[in-house]
This record gives sequence, C-alpha cells and structure tokens, in this order.
Amino acid sequence: MLLYSSIITPRLQYIADFAGKEITGKPFELTADKGYFQQSNSPKINYSAERSTTDEFWIKHHPLLFENKITEQLIECFQLNNQKAFFKTEGDFPFDVFAASFYLLSRYEEYLLHQKDIYGRYAHENSLAFKEGFLNRPLVNEWLLLFKSSLKQKFPSFTIHYSPFTFLPTYDIDIAWSYKNKGFWRSLGGFIQSIVKGNWQQYKERLRVLRGKQRDPYDTYGWLNSLHKQYKLNPYYFFLLANRTSRYDKNIFPKQKAMFDLISDHLIRYPVGIHPSWRSGDEHGLLQKEINTLSAITGNKVLASRQHYIRFTLPETFRRLSNAGILFDFSMGYGSINGFRASAATPFYWYDLEKEKQTELMLFPFCYMEANSFYEQKFTAQQALEEMRHYYQVTKKVNGTFIMIWHNHFFGTDKLFAGWKEMYEQFIRETGK
Repeated sequence: MLLYSSIITPRLQYIADFAGKEITGKPFELTADKGYFQQSNSPKINYSAERSTTDEFWIKHHPLLFENKITEQLIECFQLNNQKAFFKTEGDFPFDVFAASFYLLSRYEEYLLHQKDIYGRYAHENSLAFKEGFLNRPLVNEWLLLFKSSLKQKFPSFTIHYSPFTFLPTYDIDIAWSYKNKGFWRSLGGFIQSIVKGNWQQYKERLRVLRGKQRDPYDTYGWLNSLHKQYKLNPYYFFLLANRTSRYDKNIFPKQKAMFDLISDHLIRYPVGIHPSWRSGDEHGLLQKEINTLSAITGNKVLASRQHYIRFTLPETFRRLSNAGILFDFSMGYGSINGFRASAATPFYWYDLEKEKQTELMLFPFCYMEANSFYEQKFTAQQALEEMRHYYQVTKKVNGTFIMIWHNHFFGTDKLFAGWKEMYEQFIRETGK
C-alpha cells in the first residue's frame, strides 16, 4: 500500500507504520513524490488537502500529524457505525483515521495540563475515552477494521492482513507470601498487630504457617502452574524487588533465599520481568538497582517491566525504562478503572511526543486488572467475571492481544477474596475450550 503526503513527518511515519502493519502486515510505503504516486498502479492512499487521481483512496488530512508542538486539540466526537470518531474530514473516509489514531496511541492528552489522582497518576476521568464513553472498547483497532473494509471496497484485489488473537495472562508478585519469609522483626510486628487489633484468628493462622502446619494464604504458585499447564498458557510474571519496605512497597526482600528460589522456579517456566517499586518513581537510581537484582537472580538481561500501582508519568517514566534497557513494558492501562487507556488492544511502540520520535520501547496494553474490579469498582466476583468476559470478547473481535493482570493473593485462602479463585478458574476454563 502506497501512501502519499506532500510532507512526511515523524508523526506520519509512526502511524503509517502502525496502521500499515495492522492492515497489510507491513508498514505503508510513504512518498512525497506526487508524480510517482500518480503513476503507481498499486493500491494507494492520498493523504493530502485535495484529490489527485481517480484511482486513489483520498483522506483530506487533519493538521495534527504535521505539527511539531503539543497543544490543546479541538475534538468533537460523532457517531459512526455504532462507534465514536473524531477529526471529521472530507474524502473517501469520514474522518482522519491516522490523526485520530495517533492522538490516542501517543497519549497526547497526557502531555497536556491535567488533574492527578490520589496516587499522583494521570486521572482516567481526564481522558477523552472516559468522557466520551469508549474506554471499554479498543477503538483504534475497531477503526482500522472499518478502514480495511473501505480499502477493500476501493481495491477489490487488495490483500488484507489479519493478525491472530492472543491471550496473555500476566501476574504481579507484590507480596509473595502473607506470613512466610518476612524475617524475625516483620513477623514479630505482625503478631503484635494482631494482638493489638484483637485479631486472634490471624494470630493463630500466622503461627500455624510459620510452624509449617498450614500453607501460606498467598502461596498459590503450584495451583497456577497446574492451571497454565492444563490450558497451555504462557503467562508473564513481574516481581517487585524493593530493597526495603515502605507504604506501597511491602514485598519480600530479594535477599531472601526463598524469593531467589521462587523467581528461579518461575524463570524455567515463564517469561519474567521487573515490577519497579513505588520508591523507584521518586528515587530514580533505584530502578537500575532493582533491574540489576533481578538480572543477578535470573542470569539474564531484564527486558520487560510493569510499573507498580501502574504509576508512570509521560514521558519521564518511559524514558527511564528505555535508558535502563527495558524493551517491553506492560503498564499501558489504568490502576483506577478497567479499559483501554490507549484505545488499542495490540502492542505498539511508544512515541516520545516531546522528542518527536518513535522509540524502541514496545508497549503491551492491558485492559483488565482484578484489583480495579475489587478495590476501585467494588465489583463482586461474578460482576468481575462478566467484565472480564466483555474485554476478552471485544479484544478477540479485533484479533488483538487480551492482556489481564492478576495478583497471587487473589487466589489464596484469605477470606477477603473468597470466590475469586473459582471465578478465575471458570474464566480460564471457558476461554480454553
């Protein structure tokens, strides 16, 4: 597919690569040579201010992809085939699908002045997707399916590419065990806290676990391994390896032999990545130290990450990850609500909007996290199951990659999460058929 534009900018190159791979399996060929474009017999898209030939697919462009600044954009959404769209324009397609997709994928709005949530993150309430009611849909992928259909009508011999649907469960190991392997002083503090609160059941449970008479409530790894093996799943695991505890970092210390053994056991089964601590977002030198710790345990270079609490700020966090050698990040989603933060259900390269360049950091967007369902949306296990089914189905419909986040303690024996393990197993059973 040949795409003509009188000016080829980094923004246009980026979205032409993404859209091209989604539509044809490879990037669009770009040209600024109008004569070459007009003479070409290939299927071709004219992305310019006016129609050029009769055998082209014309989209009158929006100025966004030709700007080199970040400024408020006038966005007016309209209904199109039961979908929202914006940047309405003239031509053979009702809106500028390239500019609109770039706006969402680049997270353009997150570079603008915005409200923070209680954790200092970009608040989902700011987003166009939330305000316009399409947060629960992979709108960019849906647009491109519609665009494929329009291109096929214009060029009947044109070969359309369809990627296979992928299901990728992922797990964040924030607290590997509830009672075990915490060391003498943390265990003593736990006993004292139970006494002060009069929680004698917890006191007795901790004692039984530490005496080896009961399995730790968060020790669900064997059960998960069996489930993955049965349904032929290859999940990703992310381990939090902070060197000291804090309000939001309550992991088992990485120096513990049990933690070393746990990571080593997972390494021989699954891909493993780093779960950068909360403190690493404030003390930037900690990120590399935590990556080095994981690398020392695995004996491999650490290439994948996901931010703890989904805490990141654009562009700073992703630049630090890139500088630390991370090539794959799984943080593109919200830690406050489920949905498609970038309105996409397929991996894409991060575009550094301030530097106006595509980077080598590949983003793997997630759309469902059980903690959002439980803590933020206050869903029951059954409601969460219905929500998870929705995201699975809409992702499968666009042949995307369905990525969800779970934590080991949701599958344990803590009464707070009663029913969630069974719900998860039901979901895996349904999707594994």
